[in-house]
Amino acid sequence: MSVTRVRESSHPLRVLRLTSVFMPPAGVLEGRGRRFDPVGGMQNHTAELTKALDRRNIAQTVLTTRPPGAPGRELVGARAEVVRIGAPIRRLRQLYGALAALHAPGLAAGSDLVHCHIGEDLATLPVAATAARMHGLPLVVTVHCSLRHTFAASDARTTALKLLGSPIEVRGVRAADGVITLTERLARSLQADGVERDRIRVIRPGVDPELFDGHFDDPFPDIRGPRIVFVGRLAKEKGVGTLLEALRHVRVPGAQVALVGDGPERGHLERMIDRLGLGGRVHLQGFLPHEWVPAVLSHADVLVLPSVCEELGSVLIEAMQAGVPIVASNTGGIPTLVADGHNGLLFPPGDPRALAACIDRLLGDESLTRRLAASARRTVAGRSWDVMASEVLEVYQDALGRRAAFARGERVQSVPATL
Repeated sequence: MSVTRVRESSHPLRVLRLTSVFMPPAGVLEGRGRRFDPVGGMQNHTAELTKALDRRNIAQTVLTTRPPGAPGRELVGARAEVVRIGAPIRRLRQLYGALAALHAPGLAAGSDLVHCHIGEDLATLPVAATAARMHGLPLVVTVHCSLRHTFAASDARTTALKLLGSPIEVRGVRAADGVITLTERLARSLQADGVERDRIRVIRPGVDPELFDGHFDDPFPDIRGPRIVFVGRLAKEKGVGTLLEALRHVRVPGAQVALVGDGPERGHLERMIDRLGLGGRVHLQGFLPHEWVPAVLSHADVLVLPSVCEELGSVLIEAMQAGVPIVASNTGGIPTLVADGHNGLLFPPGDPRALAACIDRLLGDESLTRRLAASARRTVAGRSWDVMASEVLEVYQDALGRRAAFARGERVQSVPATL
């Protein structure tokens, strides 16, 4: 049977959302907070969804981490409040899991639904599932990066994270009333894990088209020559070292690389730049406020995402909106968005020579870049955050209807498991 929609209520829908990362105020990027991975695709996704749901009169409490310099509580729009918790330490996600376990049950008591966002963390999903179960609330899970199906282990720590996190993820998504993935690829993988297909919804991230309208001053006027841009965290899984190696093989004269972001790999990459003799050609810009991204992209000749593992980098959608030619690694969910030769170019992850060849193709063929950019804009046309929020709200309504039908003893196509 089809699940009935949630009935009309005298109060706005109240949602508790848990996410271990969330976009902080811009001032955090200027102090110690910049060392706590304050900017990224998941951070922007959760923040933009909050604003878009608020425009639909959804009351939200967002429970997230607190990088140094960020306020403990912050109002977003008319009905959303961000509650930040966490110890001022970089390890273990600032002890977010333990602290969220203390706060989430009380916050869930005044909610109609619990929605958690999961990436490279272990605790968020069990905490959210426990809070939802304590109060008999539906649970919705957005899988930004699957530890089981997306994440690639590269050392002892990440191997342990994958081994511990994969079974937690499987049990958690099976227990959810609704599951959101960013790609169809991951939806199929979760279905193979035992999640009923009717509880899975594929919803790509959005983009704000208005941010990319108009002329932008060059944020890096001192960088001369063809400009290759990377935007993201400087972490192993992003494969930035492959881009540095590729730069040695790029044949187009004067090509420069701008790395916009920061993270745990910065020191290693700085040493790599020195070792490869790229000091005058690679420019580390650090984290920038997200509002700067349109300016960064508007002055890029190529956007490169050389990830070792990635479900769907939101910077790809932004680059498509900006009309910047894309080169991305053929991994995870990236090929579900970037079709090689149609709206971008793909290369095997970890292959610097193949990446260099793609960069040379784009920098040396203006007609190709125009064709790819035009196709890329068509790919993301109409993909705003408001459209995405409407689709998320449909998942909420389905989850509420499913839970209400189950409470009435009606037979539904699938019943959430117990975590």
